[in-house]
Amino acid sequence: MIQRRKTRPIKVGSVVIGGAAPISVQTMTKTPTEDVQGTLAQIGRAAEAGADIIRVTCDTEEAGLALKEIVKESQLPIVADIHYDAPLALMALDAGIQCLRLNPGNIRQPEKVAEIARRCQELGVPIRIGVNAGSLPDRKALARGRGEGGPDDVAQRMVDAAMGHIKILEELGFQDIKVSLKASDVLTNIAANRLFATLPNRYPLHLGLTEAGPTSTGSLKSAMGIGILLAEGIGDTIRVSLVDQPEEEVRVARQILANLQEKPTGPNLVACPTCGRLEIDMMPMVARVEKALQRVKRPITVSVMGCVVNGPGEGMHADIGIAGGRQKGILYRKGRVISTMPEADLVDTLVQQLDRIAAEDADLIAAGKELPEGLPES
Repeated sequence: MIQRRKTRPIKVGSVVIGGAAPISVQTMTKTPTEDVQGTLAQIGRAAEAGADIIRVTCDTEEAGLALKEIVKESQLPIVADIHYDAPLALMALDAGIQCLRLNPGNIRQPEKVAEIARRCQELGVPIRIGVNAGSLPDRKALARGRGEGGPDDVAQRMVDAAMGHIKILEELGFQDIKVSLKASDVLTNIAANRLFATLPNRYPLHLGLTEAGPTSTGSLKSAMGIGILLAEGIGDTIRVSLVDQPEEEVRVARQILANLQEKPTGPNLVACPTCGRLEIDMMPMVARVEKALQRVKRPITVSVMGCVVNGPGEGMHADIGIAGGRQKGILYRKGRVISTMPEADLVDTLVQQLDRIAAEDADLIAAGKELPEGLPES
């Protein structure tokens, strides 16, 4: 069992971060905030994919004004992303945002930081202090190995920066804080968060690799840079930063969590990796099943197997699955053979079953009922 670092809980809207709360998943909109409908559409897709919180940039007065309508219609609590401009932070707070991503070191006037902190305190809005390795004042600390001591040296500078910003807020009597320490390489990212976790404060940590890259490579880097820390009990909320749509970031983040949690919280797809024994056209079949599973919310194990060596055994252990070979195949459910059919019908039949399960999940969620684990026997 993973023993998580003890942190003091904060609330972002209705979502609790830290304490004994589940690890939450965040993403960020990629639209200009002034595009209210486009931004809301992205928020909707992120919510459907399983996001708990979403960050929206507030970099212009027009964006600050747009936030009012976005907050009113958003399905998710909103974190406003602020850099340098204190008046925009106040505009975002007036718009009703639920958290402020702020770097107090970017706002030079102490009285402006104090004004923001007082307003956050009045509204019960927490502040996220975000430190990125690439934004450190000392430019030689930007990448792995360029600091005098490599990743550990850069990590120390990141933690020092975070603690400096924390001190600014603490001196104002503000402690409703969460912290992020992000680098674009795995080793620096791990070192910084490990170091912060040894400090006596109990502020919750937001994990992620900044500028992780395209989905193919960024997912792997994020799984390592986030997953290792989570396995050590470090981290209270995560974001996977990809050159992709917000819902794809959420999908990858959810998969990282699913592979580390003792109690599953979503679907798990088991598929044979293919080899020379393959007797059916696996790759397009798996792609279709993976897409159908995005709509399923309950913990369920689905198998797609392509030969007689592993197929029957894996299919018997899954909640539902198919195993095929030599132009025919079998549909399994809870260890029992449901039917035998031609290969051409296998994936259609499984997807139909998954669509029914997804519809049941949607009805249960709409009714405020708890999702079951797996499938009933029949």
